[in-house]
Amino acid sequence: SVDEILAAMIAREKIAPPACAAGGRAKDGRKNGMDCIFCKILRGEIPSKKVYEDDEIYAFYDIEPKAPVHILVIPKVHLSGASAVSDENSGVVARIFEAIPKIAAGLGLSDYRIVTNNGPDAGQTVSHLHFHVLAGGKLGEMA
Repeated sequence: SVDEILAAMIAREKIAPPACAAGGRAKDGRKNGMDCIFCKILRGEIPSKKVYEDDEIYAFYDIEPKAPVHILVIPKVHLSGASAVSDENSGVVARIFEAIPKIAAGLGLSDYRIVTNNGPDAGQTVSHLHFHVLAGGKLGEMA
C-alpha cells in the first residue's frame, strides 16, 4: 500500500513524516488535511514525481506544467499561503530558497523563475504555500 511505501521510505531514508500527515490544525490555525492536495501528496495518498526531499521541504513536478520544466516546492508544514508566513515559521521559506538553487543545478538549470501566488485573485489554486520553479527555455513576460 501507499502507506507502507511511505513508512518504508521514512524508515530507510530517515525522512521525517510530514508535519501535516496526522491532520489537526495547521501552523496558521486552519484545519489541515483532507481538502489539501499537497498534504495528501505528502502523506503518500496521491502520487507525485519527486525531485527533492528533506526533513522540511518536498519538491515535485507540476502535473499541469506552464513551462518545459515546472517544479513545485512546498514546506512539509501546512501553511495556507504567503500571508501565513510569520516570525515563527519563516525559517522554512528561507530553507526553500536555499534548496531551489540546488534543485535547479541538479536538473542542469542555470536560468529559472520562482513564483508564488497568495489568494485566489492572485491565482493560488491550492491553499498550501508553494513555489513554482519555471525553466527550460525563454519564459514570457509576467503580468
